Amino acid sequence: MKKALKIIGILLLLFIVFVLIAGLFMSTSYHFQKEIVINAPKEKVWNLVNNFHGHDKWSPWKDGDPDIQVSYEGQDGTEGAVYKWKGNKEVGSGEQTITKLEPMSRVNTHIHFIEPFAGEADAFIMLDDAGNSNTKVTWGFDTHYAYPKNTMLLFVNMDKMMGEQYNKGLNRLKNIAESN
Repeated sequence: MKKALKIIGILLLLFIVFVLIAGLFMSTSYHFQKEIVINAPKEKVWNLVNNFHGHDKWSPWKDGDPDIQVSYEGQDGTEGAVYKWKGNKEVGSGEQTITKLEPMSRVNTHIHFIEPFAGEADAFIMLDDAGNSNTKVTWGFDTHYAYPKNTMLLFVNMDKMMGEQYNKGLNRLKNIAESN
């Protein structure tokens, strides 16, 4: 029994050392983005992405909690407007603030995650002409993981996890913008 505990202790110690050393060589920054081309004019897409009420129509994030509580502060669709949410463990809680608007081109927001894990990210949505009244939408974010938390990227496939949600949201946006 003592030998088994000793082996487990050594393995645990080696794992901790690995995480600490790997974290020194890994990036602390993470960038993610997805794109889609929507068969709708830029103006129509802009009205769905430049404000939180429009964003609510296509965002995938509320799917995890049908009883999520949301609130809005400030004038939606302007810099400084805030979207707050509080949901179950899957959805968590936090707030998102519009930090910059470039009309018909770009929306920047800052996201403050409170639960289940504290964190921050800077998100963006960019619109570009894609010819023939089509609009290319690029949706993404940048975040920072402090050392040694940055080593979690070795064990969590963020691209897959975020990609599924972003694809779902972009496809909803496409369906809404292309309807009517």
